[in-house]
Amino acid sequence: MSAAGGGAAIWGRAEQQDFRSRVRGCLLGGAIGDALGAGIEFDSLDAIRAAHGQEGVTDFVPAFGRRGAVTDDTQMTLFTVDGLIRAQVRRDTGAWHPPTDVHRAYLRWAATQHDWGPDERKTHDGWLAREEWLYSRRAPGRACLSGLGDEVMGTVEAPKNPDSKGCGAVMRSAPFGLLVGWEPQLVFQLAVECAAQTHGHPTGYLAAGAFAVISHSLARGEDLDSAVQKALAHLATRPGHEETTEALKRALGAVRQGMPTPARVESLGEGWTAEEALSIGVYCALVAEDIRHGLLLAVNHSGDSDSTGAICGNLLGTLHGETALPPDWLVELEGRATILQLADDFAMEMTQGPALHGPAGSSPGWLTRYPRA
Repeated sequence: MSAAGGGAAIWGRAEQQDFRSRVRGCLLGGAIGDALGAGIEFDSLDAIRAAHGQEGVTDFVPAFGRRGAVTDDTQMTLFTVDGLIRAQVRRDTGAWHPPTDVHRAYLRWAATQHDWGPDERKTHDGWLAREEWLYSRRAPGRACLSGLGDEVMGTVEAPKNPDSKGCGAVMRSAPFGLLVGWEPQLVFQLAVECAAQTHGHPTGYLAAGAFAVISHSLARGEDLDSAVQKALAHLATRPGHEETTEALKRALGAVRQGMPTPARVESLGEGWTAEEALSIGVYCALVAEDIRHGLLLAVNHSGDSDSTGAICGNLLGTLHGETALPPDWLVELEGRATILQLADDFAMEMTQGPALHGPAGSSPGWLTRYPRA
């Protein structure tokens, strides 16, 4: 299987099913991790244990008025996917600049943070922006809001928030790794360019690039340790990579230090910055006995529990596929139907795009969902 940008590759049926399972696993796993951490994001480990017992949280706890609620991490991840599909669809027109399409998708997300609900007159916004449940503020980061506060797109050369290295770019970047037909260096570069739209510090955007490359390796069927090594090799070529490289090396080192514990997780940081969130998410995925164990380890610490949970969930879901996800968490997950629709649309675009749109003709239903405008 090979497909430059999901182009004219021939995908076998088994390959398509495996890929779809990994896409679903990535998006649903990330959302579950996000939801597990949503209710304890700002709590210390001591406070978490005082409220939920010595083991900390072992299940969803209420956040934003319900169990299983997701945060801005999942919201922005979904709009990343939307932007990537739109980029593929718009390629037919000769307009091929994925960072611009992802940026427009992020602007549609930004509208959900201040508008009352979808504007039905904006038919060019596509179906995701009309999902009413997404119109809710879920503790978005300041850099994401300010970086998307106008229509000017930040670039690596002229980034938005040049001093920001918060985790708000890395936590939304797993979908770039699902571009399995792309070469790893292009996946890395696209994630970096899209991260610089809100987080301009080299650590802020290089951690996003590293996360995308790790996800890309997993989506291609590689193991997690090899995926991290590949990310380190890509990082080594980039100016300003040192913090991200050291954080990933600390995650690898922590694996060798003994049994995983919350104290070991906290030795990697709190997860508010990009490199710490990546380090914690990767460590917990590396030592996970199964997805439930890995996600609970990733959220029970003093820090940005929803983001570290989301990153770990993206990785484990991509690695093992959707059927490995705990069903009791899936059934309560907010927005599950939307996430599944988007995952399946992405998988279909990547594997069967030429049958949906092209010079010879296009599916009207597809162009309604993902307009070229």
